[in-house]
Amino acid sequence: MKKITALLFILFFSMAYAQIDQSNNNNNKSDNFIEANNLISVTIGGNSPITGTFRASMTERVDQFVTRIFNEAKILKLDPKFYSIRDVLLKHSDGKEIKVDLERFHLNGNFVNNPYLKNDDVLIFPPVDIVRNFFSVAGAVNNPGVFSFVDGDKLKDAIEFAGGINKAFENVTKANIFRLSYDGKDEKMIKVDINGDFNLERGDRIIAIADQSMKKDFSIKIIGEVNNPGYIPITKDRTTLYEVLVRAGGLTSNASLKFARIYSANSYYALLEGQFGLGINSKFPSKSLESGLMENLVRVEDYNLERMSPLVPEDTSYFKMENNIRILTEHSGVDFTKLDDPNSEVSKHIMKDNDLIIIPAKENTIYVFGQVPNQGHITLVPGKDYKYYIEKAGGFGEYAEKGDVMVIKGNSNQWISADKNPMLEEGDYIYIPRSTARSLNSYISQIGGYLGIAASVATVILLLYQFKK
Repeated sequence: MKKITALLFILFFSMAYAQIDQSNNNNNKSDNFIEANNLISVTIGGNSPITGTFRASMTERVDQFVTRIFNEAKILKLDPKFYSIRDVLLKHSDGKEIKVDLERFHLNGNFVNNPYLKNDDVLIFPPVDIVRNFFSVAGAVNNPGVFSFVDGDKLKDAIEFAGGINKAFENVTKANIFRLSYDGKDEKMIKVDINGDFNLERGDRIIAIADQSMKKDFSIKIIGEVNNPGYIPITKDRTTLYEVLVRAGGLTSNASLKFARIYSANSYYALLEGQFGLGINSKFPSKSLESGLMENLVRVEDYNLERMSPLVPEDTSYFKMENNIRILTEHSGVDFTKLDDPNSEVSKHIMKDNDLIIIPAKENTIYVFGQVPNQGHITLVPGKDYKYYIEKAGGFGEYAEKGDVMVIKGNSNQWISADKNPMLEEGDYIYIPRSTARSLNSYISQIGGYLGIAASVATVILLLYQFKK
């Protein structure tokens, strides 16, 4: 009896499982049938980067479909110079036509410009001529630029495409529209209300009028011996050097004011970043000059200054060096040692946006270099002359030109003969030049030159003597 009961139990569950499996198969077939019936056919044509007929879902809108097809074709970025997503024509199989503006949909999210697709729809992308079919927007807007023109565009549409009025500007109520004649030779300016329902034409150039906002991030950078180095906010043409140093927390006890410098933005980016790699990056990329551009600027400066000059060839190289130094290291020449009085002319020096202040640490050394065995910094000992520092650097080298030792003043870069025994100060340099080593041939050549000159002089004297006869 127990065996019969067990067999009936197994038979019952086998039949139930078969029914469940059949039900699942039926459901899968139903899902596949529904999915198959949800698919529609949509064709892309016109001036599109990809054309053809593609499968779409009945729940897809135009933008979703176009984005998917373009992504599948690896076309990830729309370029308005080659095709436009404005004024796209959507044609239904029943003959109804709708103009679709996907660019406007991206701006405001209005689904009027992004309808659902139907079976056998055709999307025709318009031809593109951004050179002639355009309008431009500038002035007090968030995203100035050039945009494709579509018949029916109005001023408010142009402002919308330019990202709207920039809230940093106040009282923006008017716009100037500059409109060329067909031959491009005449122009008229139309002044209109910024919120007016004004019809645009192809080629209109629009400027949203506003006084320039001066609420900008004016600042300077200070590095070196101050308590709080970094970017310091300033006003436009009002903040003084003294105020900047106060905002930077004041000077440290190790600050060397004698060698402190102010550099303007258009000089220090090229010099300090390009030549010395100090990594002083601007907050404003547009102000950072590439080395090639700076070289061209230096070259133009040279040409302009040389054009009317009386320079002879021997002077040209020296002039170019001096002029390049002037351009690349242009600074204010402010004497930081006179900052004690907040009412002094130095303290009242006006800082400019993106200036750089460098305040080095005191070194209290003299730098000896050239023909010495151990060139480098030697600790300053007040009252000692140049010979003391040369001795500390290991004495004269074998090829040192002992009679032409020069002292270079660190503050003024002035060269002074060491024979004049100038007073040595912190940051000064002592330079020992190399004597010219001459071979036997060079001496023979030099003697030959002297003999040639003597012969020429003798010839002249002889001619004069003959003339007197």
